[in-house]
Amino acid sequence: MRIAIFGAGAIGGFLGARLAAAGDAEVTFIARGPHLAAMQANGVRLISGDETITVHPRCVASAAEAGAQDAVVVTLKAHSLPGAAPEIAKLFGPDTALVTGINGVPYWYFHGLDGPFRDRRVASVDPSGTLWDILPPSRVIGCVVYPAAEVIEPGVIRHEYGDRFSLGEPDGARTPRIEALAKLLIGAGLKAPIRPRIRDEIWVKLWGNLAFNPVSALTLATLDRITGQDDLRALCRTMMLEAKTAAEALGIRFAIDVDKRIAGAAEVGEHRTSMLQDLERGRPMEIDALLGAVVELGAMVGQDMPTCRTVLALVRERARQAGCY
Repeated sequence: MRIAIFGAGAIGGFLGARLAAAGDAEVTFIARGPHLAAMQANGVRLISGDETITVHPRCVASAAEAGAQDAVVVTLKAHSLPGAAPEIAKLFGPDTALVTGINGVPYWYFHGLDGPFRDRRVASVDPSGTLWDILPPSRVIGCVVYPAAEVIEPGVIRHEYGDRFSLGEPDGARTPRIEALAKLLIGAGLKAPIRPRIRDEIWVKLWGNLAFNPVSALTLATLDRITGQDDLRALCRTMMLEAKTAAEALGIRFAIDVDKRIAGAAEVGEHRTSMLQDLERGRPMEIDALLGAVVELGAMVGQDMPTCRTVLALVRERARQAGCY
C-alpha cells in the first residue's frame, strides 16, 4: 500500500516512522523547510522511551512529487486544512482514502449521517464550503489520534505517550479499505480499533479539548491546575455539560461521565495544552474546530450554550490580541 503522510510533523512523523519501520507499506513524507531537509539528508529519527529508530522513507516537498497514493494521512491543525486542500487533492487516485487525524469537529461531520442535518457543511471549519468539494467526504476515513509527540529538532521526533489511532468510516461500515488500513497500523505496533460510531469517539476526545484548551489559553494554566483548582474545574465542567446536551441531541452516546473525563485529563499532569503552546509560540490556534464548531452545532439543535459562547468570545479576542487568529 502506498501511504502519504501529509504535513509530517510530530504525530504524522511518529505514525509514518512506525509504518516505515514495519516495512509493509511504501511511505512518503510530505513536509517542508528545515524539517524536510533534515529528513532527506539523515532520515527520520524517532525516540520513544528507551528506543530510538531511524528510518528512511521517501521525503518530498510537494504532492506532485509524491504522486497518487492508496491512502493519505493528514495530521495538520484544523485551521491549516483549507489552505492545504488543493495540494492534498493532488495525491488522489480513483480510490484514494483520506485519513483525517485532525482535532475537533471535522468538516465531513454530517456526511451520510441520518437525520435532518445529513450532508450539511460545518461553517466553523469549512467557512467557504470548499473543503467538502476539494476533499470529498466519500474518500474520508475518520481517525481519532491519541499519541502525544513533539518535533524536538528538524528530522527528530520524540514520542511521549499513546499508540492508539481509532478508525471509522463515516457511515460506520466495515469496509475492505478500513480493514486493510487497520491491519497495516497494527502490523506497525500501533492500536487501530475500527469503530462503528466514530463520531462518539471524536466527541469524547473533543469533550475535554473544547474546555481545557481555551481555558488554558486564557489563564496560561497547565492541565493539572485547570483540573485541580475548584473554580477552573467547575468552569470546564459547565462547558462540557453544555456540549454534552448538544451532542446528545445530535445522537451522540457518551461512554463515560463528565467527572471521569475530567479525572482522565487530570492524570496527564503538568501538561501545556496544544492551544496554550500555540499561543506561546505565536501560532494560529484551533479555536474554531475545538469550540466554535461546537457552539455552531449547539445552535443547530436549539442549545444556547452560554458558558461556551462566553469562553469562545474571550479566547477569540485573546488570540486576536496575540496575532494568533
